[in-house]
Amino acid sequence: MVHHVVHAICEGISRGGKHHLQRWLSHRNGLLVLHLFSIVLLTGLLVAVLVQGFKSPSSPGNEKIYKQLMQLKVGVDSLCLPCPWEWESFNGKCYFFSKSQRTWNDSVTACQEVEAQLVIIDNDEEQSFLQRMSEKKGHAWMGLSDIRKEGKWVWMDGSPLQWSFMKYWNKGEPNNEGEEDCAEFRDDGWNDAPCAVEKYWICKKSAMSCTKN
Repeated sequence: MVHHVVHAICEGISRGGKHHLQRWLSHRNGLLVLHLFSIVLLTGLLVAVLVQGFKSPSSPGNEKIYKQLMQLKVGVDSLCLPCPWEWESFNGKCYFFSKSQRTWNDSVTACQEVEAQLVIIDNDEEQSFLQRMSEKKGHAWMGLSDIRKEGKWVWMDGSPLQWSFMKYWNKGEPNNEGEEDCAEFRDDGWNDAPCAVEKYWICKKSAMSCTKN
């Protein structure tokens, strides 16, 4: 079957495919088209091998392929990802650092939509991790605000901001300049900012256990 696929592709090229290929290469996007053609060719060959292997796993030349595929399937089934793709793992928690910007309220909703919460900081080690990451990715919202009562900063779960965390505010912050009721990671510390301003955001949820019964 693989032989027939290769023969058909080569025959198509010999009947004028070379002429078309030269025209493509003369075009500004010719290299891109050639690259895509190569991907399609390789994909077709791979599919042909897989189909043939599954149809006749015991036939000469295919038994080895079939066994390797079965081993690969077992390996894939045993994989466990503690965190979803594009999430960062740290100390048993998963963190999503957004690539777009939203208001604070919309950031809260965005985290809820992925069964997470706008990040609440539990300890100094976590704070250091998040601060480093936010410096790389940009100013980001955290789940801290004094929306309900000015000057009373509380986390998303309703718990008050601990005094031991007050040291993370940047110098002179929070200053509530222009109704700044939501907290963000900025530079090397925290800053209060207007909640309606669009910024990056960080979601947090527990990592999935990979322990099997």
